[in-house]
Amino acid sequence: MGTHYGPRRPQQAAGFTLVELMVVVSIIAILATTVGFYVMTVVDKADQTKVQHEIRTLMGALEMYRLDFKQYPESLEGLVNNAKRVRYLDQGKIPLDSWRKPYVYSVQSSREYTLVSYGADGKPGGEGYDADISSINLKGDEKQGAPGAPNQGNEHARTT
Repeated sequence: MGTHYGPRRPQQAAGFTLVELMVVVSIIAILATTVGFYVMTVVDKADQTKVQHEIRTLMGALEMYRLDFKQYPESLEGLVNNAKRVRYLDQGKIPLDSWRKPYVYSVQSSREYTLVSYGADGKPGGEGYDADISSINLKGDEKQGAPGAPNQGNEHARTT
């Protein structure tokens, strides 16, 4: 009949040991941490770049306003609500910066203004991700032709 007498061999257990699983989980955790850190750095840089482009857009709109009215508006609202009913921004409203805070705009004279985002912390000053992004620096970059280069010595964005 097919009966088998004698010692039985133990069957091989299928699957992974606990140590093997712990090694794989540890490797995945290390990779996820490294990739997560890199992704967050890229997101931070993208926020800063977006603010730089928005400030440049607002600077262009302010220049167009000045050509029509011979001075800069008292507030950024003048770019969308003014006596001539001209909208100088396509979206019809003043954008917030990447950290959902309003841009800080001040007029020094009919030919001088500053436009600033205070960065992620929303406070003047700061370094890295918290650093201010200003029309002063961006106006200097246009003159020097170097993106991201700081402008030395110019206190206000000037138009002649």
